[in-house]
Amino acid sequence: MNAAQRTAHNRAGGGAFAARAEDVWKVYGSGEAQVVALRGVNLNLTKGQFTAIMGPSGSGKSTLMHCLAGLDTVTRGTVYIDQTPLNGLRDNTLTKLRRDQIGFIFQQFNLLPTLTAKENILLPLNIAGRKPDPHWYDTIINTVGLTNRLHHRPTQLSGGQQQRVACARALITKPHVIFADEPTGNLDSHSGAEILTFLQQSVHQHQQTIVMVTHDPVAAAYADRVIFLADGNIVDELANPTAEAVLDTMKRLDTLVATDAAEAVA
Repeated sequence: MNAAQRTAHNRAGGGAFAARAEDVWKVYGSGEAQVVALRGVNLNLTKGQFTAIMGPSGSGKSTLMHCLAGLDTVTRGTVYIDQTPLNGLRDNTLTKLRRDQIGFIFQQFNLLPTLTAKENILLPLNIAGRKPDPHWYDTIINTVGLTNRLHHRPTQLSGGQQQRVACARALITKPHVIFADEPTGNLDSHSGAEILTFLQQSVHQHQQTIVMVTHDPVAAAYADRVIFLADGNIVDELANPTAEAVLDTMKRLDTLVATDAAEAVA
């Protein structure tokens, strides 16, 4: 991505951003042990859009998601959720913001085994002392197809069903943005396709905003936009991606990273 493309990319979408990063750096350690995971990243995540983040191993994609979601602090720069800067927020304020404005979907599902599917879905609202919107609750349950499984515990559900519960839990609070970390990583191809279709529908039919980290070109092809990282920088992006185009871009990035590593050793 050249300078002109990057400028256009940063301005895309007007002001309707669910989250954004401005000149974000993340550095771990110091001295000879220092690792720079993110290098001045600028990224706007438009409301009502499904964005996938990809990159070679060690590119910084998981670090970027953790910083955007307020799960990790930035070394320099600013992260916003809607119009709220996360930098400097007190722990209790940040916890409340994550609970009320951010949804999370993890590879490991992270369901409580003693609770039913319904209880797991409603858990964020119960913790916040809020009652569900009946219409929104019914919409989510119908969309994920869990009507007949609500009173089952996680051990009584398949992996795909457990991840659908996790997706419903992420959506129930109507968050500004949902972050999904390899959401199909523990699923077979059929169950994975069901989850990705659901995420796609939640964006296109219910105007949710989803940011997904994935290594799978097929999964990334469900997104509206794919952001590619290498060595802590955004180096490319695709709109309306296909699995083939994503794979071709990843091959090019892998070659680029391997060449840089060889030159560094030389």
